[in-house]
Amino acid sequence: MSDIAIRAQGLGKQFTIGGPQERYKTLRDTLADMALAPARRVRSALRGEHRPKTHNESFWALRDVSFEVRRGEVVGIVGRNGAGKSTLLKVLSRITEPSEGYAELRGRVGTLLEVGTGFHPELTGGENIFLNGTILGMKRSEIERKFDEIVEFAEVERFIDTPVKHYSSGMYLRLAFSVAAHLDPEILIVDEVLAVGDAQFQRKCLGKMEDVANAGRTVLFVSHNMAAVRTLCSQTILLRQGQVAAIGPTDQVITQYLASSADDLSAQIALPRSGEGAPGTATTLSFATLAGQPQAEFRLGEPWQMTLEFELFKPLEQVVAALGLVTVDSTPVITYWSQPSDLRAGRYRVTFQCKLPLGPSELQFAVGLSTYGRPFYYVPGLGHVSVSEIAEGEQPANPSRGGLLMNSDVYTIEPAE
Repeated sequence: MSDIAIRAQGLGKQFTIGGPQERYKTLRDTLADMALAPARRVRSALRGEHRPKTHNESFWALRDVSFEVRRGEVVGIVGRNGAGKSTLLKVLSRITEPSEGYAELRGRVGTLLEVGTGFHPELTGGENIFLNGTILGMKRSEIERKFDEIVEFAEVERFIDTPVKHYSSGMYLRLAFSVAAHLDPEILIVDEVLAVGDAQFQRKCLGKMEDVANAGRTVLFVSHNMAAVRTLCSQTILLRQGQVAAIGPTDQVITQYLASSADDLSAQIALPRSGEGAPGTATTLSFATLAGQPQAEFRLGEPWQMTLEFELFKPLEQVVAALGLVTVDSTPVITYWSQPSDLRAGRYRVTFQCKLPLGPSELQFAVGLSTYGRPFYYVPGLGHVSVSEIAEGEQPANPSRGGLLMNSDVYTIEPAE
């Protein structure tokens, strides 16, 4: 039997963009449009009106992607947002068909691409275990056998009979991951599920994936958390603009990835749109001096500001915008939060001031939007800001990957007994 678990050969995925963009609509709006559409067509024909032509544009999210993964290997996939990582996993998981090329996966596949896919908010945690397990390919007898283990891992025993619409985002995440992780797949495909869990649960997830790997199973792991990729993965694939830029030992590939990120500074970036059905999306993230001068390079000790723009497609209550700062090798620095606000549909802007005494660092950002504590938008690994040089009057600091420079005004130095 071959020791190759995954083989991709010349994979490509083409999408079409362009045409009129529609705002978020409710089911009632959609039904009303369907009912009125025939009358609109007749009226347009009588008036001699014609539908405007749309100019669609095609682009390749993946192009000529080829690689092999051996049985029992844990392989990381890294790259900037929009590099094609999630598209690749969806093709491998048979969620979407490739436009060209082919992929072979030999063995039972477990996927965790979007946390809680298949969960129904009105069903209890226990009922969703059976529903989600069935969607993932588990038999009822298998779910019953592993039910207690799934609940214990997720740490939701007290709330297992509560509808998941009342769960916090952390509880929701833990239960969703637990169901997928206990599928006992021969191949486990994971996409950035560790980003929104707390530190303790992240360690549990890493431990579970290590257990899967140590059992001789294959893991394909996408993450912006370079520390997690280093811990888990022996080999890593770097994607850039939908193509394979590098394949090799994890440390070497991550070094190449971080070096390429450091060359790309921009004072404003367009953010990825949220998925279909989301109530809102972030749109842009920009950086500037306190005087409003756009830039992405700042001196040590210099305060600066970050502006996040987002759009809500419908009114939402208790909306919170969050912006997390991390170093380019995934060391957390700080997270800024806005106060919960009840907002109407429309465009909004929130500005955070960074007055931290940062050491020399290369920073990236995670953007999140939530309502009542439940995230509806989260994207890590965004942007790139550089803090460097020495401001006037400052003492030189040792170069580092980030961190704070803190001086205490009150201290004593005395002999130790």
